[in-house]
Amino acid sequence: MKIIFVSLLVIASIMLGGDEIMKFNKLTTEEKRVIINKGTETPFTGKYYKYDKLGTYLCKQCGTPLYKSEDKFKSDCGWPSFDDEIKGAIKRIPDTDGARTELVCANCGAHLGHVFHGENYTEKNIRHCVNSISLNFIPEKPKTENTIFAGGCFWGVEYQFQKVEGVTEISVGYIGGNKLNPSYKEVCLGTTGHAEAIKITFDPEKVSFEELVKLFFEIHDFTQVDRQGPDIGEQYRSAIFYTDNEQKETAKKIIKILMDKGYRVATALVEADQFWDAEEYHQDYYNKTGNNPYCHIYKKIF
Repeated sequence: MKIIFVSLLVIASIMLGGDEIMKFNKLTTEEKRVIINKGTETPFTGKYYKYDKLGTYLCKQCGTPLYKSEDKFKSDCGWPSFDDEIKGAIKRIPDTDGARTELVCANCGAHLGHVFHGENYTEKNIRHCVNSISLNFIPEKPKTENTIFAGGCFWGVEYQFQKVEGVTEISVGYIGGNKLNPSYKEVCLGTTGHAEAIKITFDPEKVSFEELVKLFFEIHDFTQVDRQGPDIGEQYRSAIFYTDNEQKETAKKIIKILMDKGYRVATALVEADQFWDAEEYHQDYYNKTGNNPYCHIYKKIF
């Protein structure tokens, strides 16, 4: 019975030409002209000719990853140009004209374009000249970074940073103390050593760490020690908990600018350790309650 079943699959594959089993994407008439019938799209018209987004280029027909955006370069030839491929993704076939070498998807045989050598566009000295119409593109997910600021009551600090474009996520919580998973009540007693703080996730392509640091200093009184407005205690201290040396050096630079302006900066620079999320009712506090911050008001300094 197993032998008969396998035989039927083979026969079905032959009858369907393999396309249905491989689940090829449906192609338009123009896509078929290029991808199946080995045509060429008009130069300087392709969607990806001058495309410069970060991500991966896929085979239009079967979805196999073919090229990485970092291997794409400007050649002014009229079609997307790459000087490298994803390993094993491309197959080379001598062209019917006897002069060129055709590039096809190694998985499904879709026509992509041609490869050329010796043009000296890049150090690799190779150019994959590919039709845009033979490709799809998946953008690279934005790379995000984290940083942690403490500047008094975390409700107000959170509120100010929620307005910043490029900040993708904020969590309020506790850091810098000696008790595991502290509660709000324990932190308020001032016996755990923790500071109320916010953990920011941000997209560095939209907002830089330096811009965030400058805003941090503009929305609280960084000259006060262990307090912020009416809130008194070490849990309300001013501190930047940096996550790498680059953040540390950037923060030091901004603090020096403030000191050169005559400010007495009380803000501590501390390497980030375990950040503990605060209770759910503290998260997004002012948006939930409809109230306004009472001790965090923006004041332009830079």
